[in-house]
Amino acid sequence: MTILSDILAKGRPAPSHRPWPRVTLDVEAWRQLGPQLAEGRPTLCGLWADGNKVHAALLDELTHELAVVTLDCEDGRYPSIAAAHPPALRLERAARDLFGLTAEGCPDERPWLDHGRWGDASDKVAPYTFLPSEGEALHQLAVGPVHAGIIEPGHFRFTINGETIVRLEARLGYAHKGVEDLMSGAGLDHAARLAGRVSGDSTVAYALAFSRAAEAALGIEAPPRAMYLRALMAELERLANHFGDIGAICNDAAFALMHAQCGVLRENVLRAAHASFGHRLMKECIVPGGVAADLTKNGAERIRALIAEAGRQFPELIELYDNTASLQDRTVGAGILKPALARQFGCGGYVGRASGRAFDARHSLPYAPYGALTFDVPVLIAGDIDARVWVRIREVEQSLSLVRQILDRLPEGPLRAEPAPFAGEPREGMAMVEGFRGDILVWLRLSGDLRIERCHLRDPSWFQWPVLENVVEGNIVADFPICNKSFNCAYSGHDL
Repeated sequence: MTILSDILAKGRPAPSHRPWPRVTLDVEAWRQLGPQLAEGRPTLCGLWADGNKVHAALLDELTHELAVVTLDCEDGRYPSIAAAHPPALRLERAARDLFGLTAEGCPDERPWLDHGRWGDASDKVAPYTFLPSEGEALHQLAVGPVHAGIIEPGHFRFTINGETIVRLEARLGYAHKGVEDLMSGAGLDHAARLAGRVSGDSTVAYALAFSRAAEAALGIEAPPRAMYLRALMAELERLANHFGDIGAICNDAAFALMHAQCGVLRENVLRAAHASFGHRLMKECIVPGGVAADLTKNGAERIRALIAEAGRQFPELIELYDNTASLQDRTVGAGILKPALARQFGCGGYVGRASGRAFDARHSLPYAPYGALTFDVPVLIAGDIDARVWVRIREVEQSLSLVRQILDRLPEGPLRAEPAPFAGEPREGMAMVEGFRGDILVWLRLSGDLRIERCHLRDPSWFQWPVLENVVEGNIVADFPICNKSFNCAYSGHDL
């Protein structure tokens, strides 16, 4: 029996939860989760509140088992997992802000998403107390939440000694939009549109995760052509973001040529997406049951031309990156994320894979059509900025190959299996898909008239932002922008 199976054996199964099991634990079994997670198996994939309940998603990375455990919090309180397992900390703080559930023993009871402005306008807003740092010659540097350029808001409080970062503490939540509350009571198609707007650079990945969760709850599958079109959109989204990120990282090292050339590649992807699916970001193209947009008449030809041109230009840019000493000086050996910390926090995407965590939802928890496609999951162990760049480079190469395979194998047929109302108790579904940043998890509960009773969307940045604070310690302040960009955590996706 695996560790996760042993945990599930202690609970009461929920019959309407698909495709993975959900069980309700008693208080003592929940209390044991923190120490079990701290030992490294299973991995915490999410924690969220649901009325007077709290749920946690758990993954056994060796057996690729995924499950949800639940605790009833009749008095609004539950034993803290974060007391033994720090990755749960901000999730528990957010659950308290959004649903009022208190994690007993939580080592940090400060609000997280709530900045003290959700109540009456006359309420006094208590100042947010940042964690102290002690030592001689230390001073603080406050950055944000408003930044130069067109980027999202987040506050960074640095404690520094000269130019060396001693501590970084981030405060987020400025981009909170109340997406999960807006979804409550919404119809399926409207909720799908909201899901696609959680994080604009991952609209395909979020719409796909939401749609797959809804399909799991309803017990339906998208038609084969729709599955392949979804994967095509997802790989185009991955390419656009990786091209943009590689260029932006180089730009933060003052190498504008790479930024400009990668920007051209990104723009070409977005234009091809618009020509093929009617929208640069492919918004509202993926819906529960399938897709709402087929390839345009010349879409396949346009995408083939795109990947052929990118296949010619990208290797030259990578050679330029690899042979530019000034770039290597800024990226090699800087911002190191140790493999043990990446595993502890379950860091996904290029952040985790550059530090030895070989998890990719397309491979570890395969969903159609990826099980029928051939691709590698690049993994490095150096954990520095350079490694995160190289994982992106290798993923670009894999995505170019995947796009070719998808176009070659694209079947004919219908685009959507129409969701139908059902009788009886509400149904629950969950999905995990691989966005360009890493794994996105969506859990939802549907009523018989296809309305959302509760939906939770978890961005990979929830487990990446905390380790960024650790990674920059010992680096100089001037290296923070390039280290931060090498992570490229989401503000909007995190803040919901």
